[in-house]
Amino acid sequence: MDLVFLGIQGSGKGTQARRLADEFGYYVFDMGYELRAIAGSGTELGNTVKSYIDEGHLVPADIIMKVVREALEQHKKKHILFDGIPRDMDQKREFDAIMKELKRTFRCINILLPYEEAFQRIKGRASVEGRADDADDEKIRRRMSLFKEKTMPVVEKYIQEEKLVQVDGSGSMDEVYELIKQILLKT
Repeated sequence: MDLVFLGIQGSGKGTQARRLADEFGYYVFDMGYELRAIAGSGTELGNTVKSYIDEGHLVPADIIMKVVREALEQHKKKHILFDGIPRDMDQKREFDAIMKELKRTFRCINILLPYEEAFQRIKGRASVEGRADDADDEKIRRRMSLFKEKTMPVVEKYIQEEKLVQVDGSGSMDEVYELIKQILLKT
């Protein structure tokens, strides 16, 4: 079964995804990483993606889904952990359709974290990792606002569909990881 990690920026999705990949053999599809790689490619698509990222806006669903489908085709035989997708209802509809078409089942985990705690984590990450998209307060707040506006309806819909479990992300990395492992071992 594939996994979908949702949660506000700074909630620890990427860190937890890498730990699960190491322990359980998931291929981690990190949408942010994939898009940053494309943005740095210098191609026409890369320049388009870069302009969205630089402004703190979401990349259009058609581009996102092209990248998702390609990853699913490349990793047919592996379980995939999706980090950062779907981010809005349009992406959800397309993502669900692709997963159904390819006969892949998935479960969602939403890592809950208070807004200000997430903001402080992102600021700390910017200084440690040197990520330019995490250094600008206004861009961080815009991305967080987009999460509330666009992604929370996705979370709520997956809850209604009984495909999502919520995890408290305010504990230590190890505490959050243990909560996620407990969920996985029950499914």
